[in-house]
Formats: sequence, C-alpha cells, structure tokens
Amino acid sequence: MDKNDNRSIFNVMLQKQFPTLSSACSEIINLKAILNLPKPTEHFISDIHGEHEAFMHMLKNGSGVIKNKISQEFGNALSPSEVDRLAICVAYPEETISLMKEQEKDIWKWYMDTIRKLVVICRVVSRKYTRSKVRKALPEEHKYIIEELLHETDHGGSKNEYYESIIDSILSVGAADDFIIAICGVIQRLSIDRLHVVGDIYDRGPGPHRIIDELMEYHAVDIQWGNHDIVWMGAGCGSEVCIANVIRVCARYGHLNILEEGYGINLRHLATFASNAYKDDECECFKTVIKNDMHDEERMLLRRMHKAITIIQFKLEGQLIKRNPLFEMDNRLLLDKISEDGTGVTVGGVKYDMRDTNFPTVDKDDPYALTKEEEAVVQGLKKIFLCNEKLSGHMEFMLRKGSMYLKYNSNLLMHGCIPMNEDGSFSEIKFFGDELTGMAAMDAYDNWVRESFACRFAENNNTDVFWYLWSGKNSPLFGKIEMKTFERYFVADKAAHSEKINPYYRHWMNEETINKILDDFQINTEFSHIINGHMPVRAKEGESPIKAKGRLIVIDGGLNPIYNPITGTAGYTLIFNSYGLTLAAHEKFESREKIIESGVDIMSYYADFDTKRERLRVGDTDIGERINIEIKALEELCRLYSVGRLKEN
Repeated sequence: MDKNDNRSIFNVMLQKQFPTLSSACSEIINLKAILNLPKPTEHFISDIHGEHEAFMHMLKNGSGVIKNKISQEFGNALSPSEVDRLAICVAYPEETISLMKEQEKDIWKWYMDTIRKLVVICRVVSRKYTRSKVRKALPEEHKYIIEELLHETDHGGSKNEYYESIIDSILSVGAADDFIIAICGVIQRLSIDRLHVVGDIYDRGPGPHRIIDELMEYHAVDIQWGNHDIVWMGAGCGSEVCIANVIRVCARYGHLNILEEGYGINLRHLATFASNAYKDDECECFKTVIKNDMHDEERMLLRRMHKAITIIQFKLEGQLIKRNPLFEMDNRLLLDKISEDGTGVTVGGVKYDMRDTNFPTVDKDDPYALTKEEEAVVQGLKKIFLCNEKLSGHMEFMLRKGSMYLKYNSNLLMHGCIPMNEDGSFSEIKFFGDELTGMAAMDAYDNWVRESFACRFAENNNTDVFWYLWSGKNSPLFGKIEMKTFERYFVADKAAHSEKINPYYRHWMNEETINKILDDFQINTEFSHIINGHMPVRAKEGESPIKAKGRLIVIDGGLNPIYNPITGTAGYTLIFNSYGLTLAAHEKFESREKIIESGVDIMSYYADFDTKRERLRVGDTDIGERINIEIKALEELCRLYSVGRLKEN
C-alpha cells in the first residue's frame, strides 16, 4: 500500500468524524483557540519511598500552589490564618466540615461563606482550560450546579440573585457537605493537569501499595522507573533474587505488613524456616532501621526472617553474577571471601572483621548453593509472587504508565543517570549484543523489561536484567559502582560501606555535558532540561538542586523521614506552568490530623527560574504539536470538500 492509499483511508476516517465542511471548519476554529490557551500545569515529584500520607498531601494541596492562589485572589480580604483554613478545607473537606460542625456557632454562615470562596477558587484554577475539559472534570451528581456557578459573568442584578439562590438551595436541601466535598475535588483535579513521578515509589516507607492504588485512579500520570521500583517489578515477574531483595528491604525497615497485609503475600514458610535455622541466633545485625512497638517475640522473629532472606539473597546474587559474566560484577562475590574460621572477610583486597559469624546454611565448599530448605522457601515465594493478583495489577500499571525515561514538553525525565566514564564519555553497555550508550542503551533496557514482563510465566524467562538495573555497576537507575549491602550488614568498619557514585554525578554540573545528553535524546532546545531524582539534595550543607546553570534539576528532596536530617527539607516538587519553572521545597509533614486540628498547613518555599520567556501556550507543548497535525489534516479535508473531491453527508 503506497502513501496515497494511506492518505485516502485517513481522509475517509476523518470524513466520518466531520461529515460536512462546516463541522470540519468548526473543529479547526476550536483547535486553534485551544492552541492559544495557557499551558496546563505539570507537577514533578520523585523518591516518594512509601510515604503515602505526605505524598497525598502534596497532591491535595497542589504542593502549596492552591494556598498561593487563595492569597493572590483574596489579597488582604483574608488573614493568613483564614487563607490556611481555606487551603486545608480544599485538601481535606470531609475532615474540615466535621471540625467546623463542632466549632462553629453559626454553621449555616460558615457554609455560605465557604461555598462562595470555593467557587471563586474553582473559577481561578479552571481559567486556563476549555469548558469542555472542565466539564469532564466535574462529578456527575453536581455537574450542572458547579458549571452554572463557575461561569458567572454578571456580578450584579438579577443574575447575581440567581447565583445566590443556587447557594441557598444547596443549603436548604441539606447538600452543603456533598457540594463542598465535590468542588474541593474539582479544585484539586484542575490544579495539577499532569503528574510526573520520577521514580522510587517503593521501599523504606509503609505505604507504597496505597500510593499505587491512588495513582491508578489519577487523571493523568506517568512514571519513570527508579531502582526501587524495578526490583519490585522483577519480583512481580518471578525473579527469585528480586523477591529476596524486596522481602529483605521490607524486613529491614520493619514493613513486612506491606507484603502480608498490603498484598496478601503469605510469609509463613519463610518464618518457619528462619525460626528453625537461626533459633539460637540473636541476629543483632538485623535489627530494623525504624523503631517499632513489636513484642519481643515478634521482634526476634522479624530479625531471624531478615537474616534468613538476606543470606538467601546473597546466594542468589552469587548465582546470577556467575551466569552473567558480561555484567562484570565478580567483585560482589563475597560469601566465598569469608575466612575459614568465619571471623573475617576480604573485600577489595582488604581483610575486615565480621560483625556476625553464624552462617549455619552456608556450605564453605559451595557457598552460593541453597540448602533444600532454602530452595523450598524460594520456590514457594516465587509461586506466590507470580500468582498474586494485586501485585500483578500494580506491576502491570507500572509497566503501562512507566518507562526508563520520558521526553515530555522538551524536558528529559529520568530517575538515575546516564552512565559515564571518568572522562565524561558515555559508558558502553555490552550485554545486549551491541555496545550501546545513552538513549540507545536506555531503550534496550526498556525493551528487555517489557519483554521479560510479557513472558513472566514462561520457564525460560530471563529476569536477570531487573536485578542488574537494581544494583548493577552501569545501571542507569542505580547510579553507583557497587551496592555495599553485604558490608553494611557484616563489616563493622564503616569505611567499607561507602558506595562510589557514577561519574555522571560529577559531570552533571557541566552545561556541556547536559547539552551532550539532550542532543543524544534529540530534545536540545533553548528551554530543555533534565529532571532528575535518586540523589538526595543536601540542601542543609548548601547544595543546590539546580545544576549546570539551570539545565538540570534534582527533585529528590528527601520525602522519607530518614532523609530529613541529611537534606534539611522534606521533599521537592517541580512545577512547570505557563510562566515557567518553580521549585517548591517543603517542610516536614507530620500528619493530616495535626494540620487539620491546628489550622496551619506545612510551609513550602518557592524558587522561580527559567521564567524570562513569554507566557507559554498549549501551542508550545507536545499536545500543541499534535493539535497542529490535526489542524493540517482538517484543512486538507476542507479543501477536498471545497473542490468537490469529497461529498458532504
């Protein structure tokens, strides 16, 4: 079939949608109008690490943007405390209503006043959208009423009385609670047009599964996989070594309930094995990182399970490294480097004392072989992980909405790094058959992940790339030369724990390096940026998240509390609206209960940059590019109608 045939088929399809000249012309007018609307707002966040409540707070309050809009719109008419209260109402309407019913003497007056203000704010956040798009965002049961109130144009006379009567009716029929909840949801929805999650939803925090549940319902989201995400995806594909890593990390942070309650994964077989194999072992090296209120027996069982799965992990990793010589990771084979008496280990030619010398399941002659009991545990876990419906659904979502990187509106989004050599040249990845670098290597990893996931129930499925992306020396998601898990558990000397980072993180200060990367990804415009996660910004020590003269932005601000003392912040959000880029740094989120009861929202501090250009329109975005293609096609359709080549229906 030649191009003319394809064009004819396309014209016929377009003709069915727009059967007359006037309908095609109307659509052109509509699309050209959309091109001139302000660019919708994108929010970028990374390294959520299971902090469900803090993450949801950022979504609900628009990373503080909703509060700013309230201040701007009402000016001095509202005090700072009233601004806070209204912003908290938008974020948590149900809880606010409940609190106001207890505190307000005249709840009717509060309802009237609050509804009026919420309608104003809803108008503000809906201004940049077409009526059609706003209509789609409205809840069905309140669509007509909200739409009427949003499009008020006459602020006096009978029209004003009409709007007041609508609000009176909302109260008189007892619908005020539902209406406030509905319009607050619309404000939240319209404040963020698209959410970009730049990696690491999983591990450390207690609620990654709840975050995925929320994202699956979100109106527009994409995900750039992080190394903590990819190891879960590997576990969902039945990778035994990834399964061991996932369980170990959950145990390390005291969050096995993510697996047992969040996903319904039964760990009883592992618990029984651990209790028997390490029954006389105090497992001092396997205490949880986060303090918990477990009973002594529960705490000891968790430690033993933690140790059991860790030893299994090291054995499985050793097997994987040996069967993949092209990974070039023999230096991570350490079980066979433990001394004969078990008191020391040689790492990188240096002998260190061991903190733990009890290895009842390790055969000195074949240290990477699983015992029969360990093999039974692993195979049982593999079956459970592969057949878990909820986990499969979450991992399918991660695959569908995720990727190794994303090019969006001339920006490059990626979690970790472009692996580099010391001189700043791109590292070559050799195990794909060709020596690939940069974007080509990222694409190859992406394809392998998707193919392996598609074949996850096949016996010969190769899932080893998931583990390599989790901890491999040239993994673009890991970004370090080696993961020192063994040393952190067993070596007392903390000098052995240090993990050397990829040279990328030194070269990212250089604007030429960033230009080279953007050139490789074919998006190097005047206003292109790399948006990076993964490496917590040590703002407390004076480190800036903005690198290479503003060409690269690191948005890992340490949302998880473990990082707060290191970063000095509690997370970043990058906001890209029609005026340019703004980086928001957030104070520590403690709980929504505290925010609601105190009436004081967490503070967010904003730094604007790259705002010198003219205000951006939809026509300047990727969507605008697609709209322009549609317009050209419709113009051709109009021409065909006009000259009689196509008949109108």
